[in-house]
Formats: sequence, C-alpha cells, structure tokens
Amino acid sequence: MGNQSFAGQHQSEDVRDQDFFTFIQQMKKLTSIDLSQYKEAQMKRRLTTLRIKRGYDTFGAYFQAIKQDTELLNEFLDRMTINVSEFWRNPNRWMVLKDVFLPAMLKENPRLKCWSAACSTGEEPYTLAMILAELKGLQSSQIIASDLDQMVLNKAMQGLYPERSLRDVPPEFKRTYFKEQIPLFKVDDQLKKHIKFEKMDLLHDAYGSQYDLIICRNVMIYFTEEAKHKMYMNFSKALKPGGILFVGSTEQIFSPAQYNLDSVETFFYRKK
Repeated sequence: MGNQSFAGQHQSEDVRDQDFFTFIQQMKKLTSIDLSQYKEAQMKRRLTTLRIKRGYDTFGAYFQAIKQDTELLNEFLDRMTINVSEFWRNPNRWMVLKDVFLPAMLKENPRLKCWSAACSTGEEPYTLAMILAELKGLQSSQIIASDLDQMVLNKAMQGLYPERSLRDVPPEFKRTYFKEQIPLFKVDDQLKKHIKFEKMDLLHDAYGSQYDLIICRNVMIYFTEEAKHKMYMNFSKALKPGGILFVGSTEQIFSPAQYNLDSVETFFYRKK
C-alpha cells in the first residue's frame, strides 16, 4: 500500500512538472519570453503563488486565462520581472563611479554612450543622469534605459517615487533633482530629457555597440549560469575597448578574462 501511494505521489509530481514545463513553452510562444533561462525553483515558486492567488488549479488553466485577459498577462510580466530598485543603491559604489570612472571617461570623451540594462522603474538611469549632470557631462551624453516589462518602463517615464526610494540619495542631490509632490517625489524634467527608455529582452534582443558604460545590477542572480554566461558575453561585445561594466553586489564575475574583461574595482570591469 505504501508503495502504491509513493508511486501515486511520484506520478502527481510528474504531472505537475509537465504542467509547468508546458506553461513555459506556451508563454515563450505567446510573449517570446523564455522562462527556462531563469532559475527554475525561484520562478516556479513565484508563479505558483500568483496562479493560486488568481484561483487556477493548474498552469494549463492559468495560461488559457492569461491568453484572454490582458490584465492577467501584465500581472504575470510584472511578477516575472524583479522590480526592486532604489536610487543610489549601494551608495559607495555609485560614489566610485562619480569620483573615479566617469571623470576619467569624460576627460577622454565628453560624449558618453551609456546603457542601464534591466532598469526596472528607472531609479538606476536617473541616478546616473544626476551624476553626469553634476560632472557637466549630461548634455552631451546619451543614456539608454531598457527593461523587459512595459509597465515598469511606464512608471520610469512618469518619474514619480515614494520617499523610501530616495533614502540613499545624498541631500544635495535630493534638493537639486527632486520636487516634492506629496506623498511622492518627482524627478527633474531635465534628467528625463536625456534618458531614452525602451523595451528589451536581454536574452533575445540585439544589444547595440560602442557603449562607454553599461550598468546591469541585481538582475543576474535570477538567471541560470548558462543565461548569465551568454549575457556577460554580449555585454562585453557591446562595450567599446576601455568601456566599463558596472554590476550589482551579488554579481561578481569570477573569471572576467573569459569575457575579455579586467576587474578594475569591486563590481567594476573594464573591456580589454
């Protein structure tokens, strides 16, 4: 009897796994997003919670509902992309960018081409824009900010943030680049003018080229090793020689040479 129930448990697990696997394939066809490139346990847990919350017993039923309902699809996209962001996250790293790398780069070339990849709700590209403005390099430079999720890009373009997102912003920057619109804070329009927000999938879309600076922080931890390897390779190709890749505190690259990169500071890598 015990063996039968164990076999039944195994079978139901197999059915559940197949249900999720089919869902991954269907979502790839529907949205071009390849969930198999994300760490499975994290993604499955997050999406199972969402499916149950919405009242669907299987991923098959959930997928049929998503196909019919734009709101469900947007919610799925929002949950799938990790939208935890704040201005000046890990401020001492941003100060290294401000005090060491950007002044040297601007001295060599006042027209910098920068990319904030997986920019979420925009705090990262706006932080970069503030620093470039302080260094008198914003007017002549170009900032592209991309994300997979159109909903977070819309929020980024609005430029309205709760006070908690500003907790690490240095006081002088907060005074200069934000206007209080209770209960939110609005980013200065001068910063907005110099950032081009666009929808992009880092796993499948073309990366562009000749970037002086690429920032991609606190995103890679959600991807498989294979997906990470592919993205680091593509980031390296997209940088010009001497260009800088700035990553998050959980994303140190342990063998940068394989990507034609040198470690030049903690979480900063230079293209050879």
